Amino acid sequence: MKSHIAFFTLLTLFTSAVQNARSDTHPDIIVYSGVPCGIAASIKAAREGSKVLLVEPTKHVGGLSTSGINTAESEHMLKWTIGGFADEFYRRLGKHYGTGQPEYFFESSVAEKVYLEMLKEAGVEVYYGASVDTVNKDGSKITSITLTDGTKLASKVFVDASYEGDLMARAGVSYAVGRESKAEFKEEAAGIRFDKTPRKARTVDANGTLLPGISAWAKDLREGDAHRAPMNYNFRLTVAKEPKLQVPIPPPKHYDANRYSLLGDWLRNQTEQSKPVRLSDIIDLYSRRNGKFELNNKQSAIFSLGHFGAQFDWPNATYEERSRIYEDHQDYTLGLLHFLANDESVPANVKSEMKSLGLHKDEFADNGHLPYQLYVREARRMRGEYVMTQHDVQTDRRKEDSIGLSSHFIDCHHVQRVALNEDEFVNEGRIWRMGNAYQIPYRALVPNQTECTNLLVPGAASYTHVAFCTLRLESVWMITGHAAGIAAAMAAKDHNEVQKLNVTALQGKLRAQNQVVDFISGQPEKCEHLNGPPEF
Repeated sequence: MKSHIAFFTLLTLFTSAVQNARSDTHPDIIVYSGVPCGIAASIKAAREGSKVLLVEPTKHVGGLSTSGINTAESEHMLKWTIGGFADEFYRRLGKHYGTGQPEYFFESSVAEKVYLEMLKEAGVEVYYGASVDTVNKDGSKITSITLTDGTKLASKVFVDASYEGDLMARAGVSYAVGRESKAEFKEEAAGIRFDKTPRKARTVDANGTLLPGISAWAKDLREGDAHRAPMNYNFRLTVAKEPKLQVPIPPPKHYDANRYSLLGDWLRNQTEQSKPVRLSDIIDLYSRRNGKFELNNKQSAIFSLGHFGAQFDWPNATYEERSRIYEDHQDYTLGLLHFLANDESVPANVKSEMKSLGLHKDEFADNGHLPYQLYVREARRMRGEYVMTQHDVQTDRRKEDSIGLSSHFIDCHHVQRVALNEDEFVNEGRIWRMGNAYQIPYRALVPNQTECTNLLVPGAASYTHVAFCTLRLESVWMITGHAAGIAAAMAAKDHNEVQKLNVTALQGKLRAQNQVVDFISGQPEKCEHLNGPPEF
């Protein structure tokens, strides 16, 4: 026992020494958040000769690509738009799997291995385990950031690649949260959106109070109005069907069956009407590699892994508040799986299928085999030099300052569940539109010059909610991250404001690095060949 204590004491001292050494470094560029967007920015800037420090608040790089999302989402986009660093990463996965081609479906542990190899090869230093606390500025220029562990880091240029835009917000850059109204940018898909199909289930308790999972009465909301909340969040668990690959799914720390009473009532209604229910009617279960299956919120389900309403406060929450929201999501998720495996309202076939699943023993072993990160689909969105809207991703798709292309569907999960009356509800917020190839302008990564001159924001970029639904994929974020990394290196080298960067020179570098900056003659511009549910 004493030897173990001594070992961990030495390890702690070693880690502290490494971190102190890192805090004494003087990087040209600091990239905040080791999500795929931040990894792309860091590596690309380092390859340009910049000294780069990547700050990752957790213990693992890779964001959701190493925390349960094991797809490039290429099934809903045009593969020809995936170039540059993103293409390189997927080809590295192909090398790992021995296929000799890009691999768009993978495993979290493999993605992390590949990302770490690429970071090491590029000489990118990673500072783990601390978040941005304060941002120090001289006028419109960031001089340094202070982390939650007290470390102060200075740099010439900063890149905020995070899902939440925490560095951006602390730097005083304008941003939006939630959903704009239809009127603000004249977007037909904007604002509050009621599902077309009412669902029968009891929505209130004996006292007339809305049941858990119901956010509001529909009569208090109006279609097309702005709303403060982004789409729902959930965990992307990795499970196994084969017993030898499983570890048991743990029960939640705090279980309350009443959280799922809406689902229980709906299941009883289905049984009374002799309507069959399967687990796949409630949870999406995607087959992946090596006996692994990925669990996801099911868009068309009336009740699923998405914790409707619980995400409302996350974007602007403190880190302590986010910790509580995170724990609540975990309790909800494990509680739902426990409910489906055990509650008397659940049909026997659904119980049996749920009980046949276990967490995969080869993923997230240092975290109880549960994903490291909550799937934050959307949080803050910068209001920068140019705001991308639904028009830009569907019709006005060409931009002179293009730094890459996206083509993903406009894909928004529901935001909340609202009561129509005491016995009916509808889900609210979903958007599903066919994708179009469109150019991402450099201006959407850049704050207004009066607010900050040495910050790039390729993650929480300058998009409306509707347009952001085409950006919020790790494959696309690697595209914006690639561009931000090169731009940051150019700005650091020339001591230039990011708003005054030579965009033509930036585009030249990106093209030379196989980033898809331009439309390609003969390539389709619409995702018409892709299958999917009807547009909504």
